[in-house]
Amino acid sequence: MTTIEQQAELKQKILLGLEIAYQKLIESKKQKNSELVVLKDNKVVSIKPE
Repeated sequence: MTTIEQQAELKQKILLGLEIAYQKLIESKKQKNSELVVLKDNKVVSIKPE
């Protein structure tokens, strides 16, 4: 396996981990009925997860 292949595999694992973390965050916010704070159009806004 070349260095480029290793980097591509690592990138995929990192992206998958970030996606799982995001899903768990949304699920947690829904269960606790709390707002999610995000940056939208260079403004900090609070939204209810749906």
